[in-house]
Amino acid sequence: MGKGNEIAVFATEHGGASVGTPCASTSAAAGSTRTRRARGDSGGAAVGKLTKGEPIELPDGRRLTADGFVGPRRPGRLVVITGDTRPCASVVDAAQGADLLIHEATFGEEEKDRAKETGHSTAKEAAQVALAAKAKKLVLSHVSARYSISAEELVKEAREVFANVAVAKDGMTVDVRLLTEIWVSGYVG
Repeated sequence: MGKGNEIAVFATEHGGASVGTPCASTSAAAGSTRTRRARGDSGGAAVGKLTKGEPIELPDGRRLTADGFVGPRRPGRLVVITGDTRPCASVVDAAQGADLLIHEATFGEEEKDRAKETGHSTAKEAAQVALAAKAKKLVLSHVSARYSISAEELVKEAREVFANVAVAKDGMTVDVRLLTEIWVSGYVG
């Protein structure tokens, strides 16, 4: 992980050594180097200084401060991943306001007793955790092979509780990058 990123572990409930992992990035100044570069502004060190709140001096002698050029800090991103677990308070706590919660959903509601007996969650229970945590997106993982042809029933059950849900698939990517925007009007560094 890069500078300003954190990975930790927390205990979950599976009847043995089972953990979840929150992966967090720190906040950043608003602004997109992509926007600057599209206009031919390389930015360089001057933009870096403005992003940090430091003033810069232009070649013509004008002194610029971050005010008016750098937007308000944007929050970092939080991704929380569970291993095998029952729905539990530790996941809800770790996933508070998460941009993405990846939660196991081994079974559908028809197998909720089995899920409880084996220390797993149903799709609906995972959705309840996401709702309680106020997560932005839920991806269901550790899905039983019985749903390998179609996991749409699990998605349907979860969406009864939490709207923004998908089922993990091999090779799936979810974009949670922190995109920033910054520009210096008329300055080419």
